[in-house]
Amino acid sequence: MTPRIIKHVLRDILRSRIAVAYTLFLFVAAMGLFNIGGDVSKGLVSILSVVLMIVPLMSLVFATIHFYNSYEFIELLSAQPLERRTILLGEYFGVATALSAAFLIGIGVPVLLYDRSTTGACIIAAGLLLTFVFVAIAFLGAVCTRDKARGMGVALLLWFFFALLFDGIVLFILFTFQDYPLEKATIALVALNPIDLARTFVLLQMDVSALMGMTGAVMQEFLGTALGVSYTLGVLMLWVIAPLLLALRVFRRKDL
Repeated sequence: MTPRIIKHVLRDILRSRIAVAYTLFLFVAAMGLFNIGGDVSKGLVSILSVVLMIVPLMSLVFATIHFYNSYEFIELLSAQPLERRTILLGEYFGVATALSAAFLIGIGVPVLLYDRSTTGACIIAAGLLLTFVFVAIAFLGAVCTRDKARGMGVALLLWFFFALLFDGIVLFILFTFQDYPLEKATIALVALNPIDLARTFVLLQMDVSALMGMTGAVMQEFLGTALGVSYTLGVLMLWVIAPLLLALRVFRRKDL
């Protein structure tokens, strides 16, 4: 039954003007950034900034809105002889797949047209992983509260924390305890933020450590290795799995 739910969600989202607008925005932005500067490497850095800011925000907000707008459909499915796990997973993979398709068209196509290097592939992979991560986080927030306004507030606060506030907290900790060895602690801190992980992962492939900030520079020696890349991708996958499992647990016990 899950593939049918995914198909229904995909069909519903792909007809949405918001999904089309999201795709067009990413495509126009990527094409513009590649053509304005005339330098592909600078265009990739600018596109990375767009991916790190817009993809998490869109994934959080869109997934949260979709969940609340689909509440009656979810209640209808819950009245059927279906496991709640099947319903939520169908909704999750439907939303995540639709947003991933929009990202691949909007960012993936221009990147492949202008730069088919490892760096371009890493940007595409990072954007896809961030999409799945923040859709999972959005579903966790949505199943925890029935109130739509509160759910939207939680989504926006989470984006603000991960995209803007977290780096300031990390820098404050590093400056406060700069007399102590913080290499391992920094790796653990960055693992708490999927956006920082994605940024560091891509910038290491671009060999532009000066743009990585203090957090990335401290970990360059570790994350620049094959083990470091595996660690980064593994932690990002955990950021997909952990919120989704928590959302499934809450949803199974939730009184609809």
